[in-house]
Amino acid sequence: MQTTILLVEDNKIQKLANERILHKAGYTVLSAKDGEEALRLAREAIPDIILLDMLLPKLGGREVMQALRGDPSTAQIPVLVFSSLPQSNELKLKDEGAAGYFEKSRLVEQVAAGAKELIQLIENIVGKSRERDKPPARTSHVTVAGAS
Repeated sequence: MQTTILLVEDNKIQKLANERILHKAGYTVLSAKDGEEALRLAREAIPDIILLDMLLPKLGGREVMQALRGDPSTAQIPVLVFSSLPQSNELKLKDEGAAGYFEKSRLVEQVAAGAKELIQLIENIVGKSRERDKPPARTSHVTVAGAS
């Protein structure tokens, strides 16, 4: 099953670079340049994960995350905060509903290592989300005649 990512990034250069990394890793990538477009696309496409910048025009990342969590159709989509804000905000963002945090500078400082780390984080978050959403396995009890 191919993973669909909604990348929310207002910087055109970073958006193109990140799209390239994600496409190369085999993901389907949808892009939004502001918070309003992110909400619209999230509701229309229901992506597997959202990579959300925090500093966005029209509607900031925190407001987008609150709107996603408040809408039953998008409440279960994992959000990976994808930001240049200091990582000291990570715990607060997780309390507000983020599934994880990735600092953009890791993709600039060491592109290959940063990309590998980002892909691994995406895979972990999407995997946990799919596990959580999977219906419980049905078990059947078979009685074997003559067994003791």
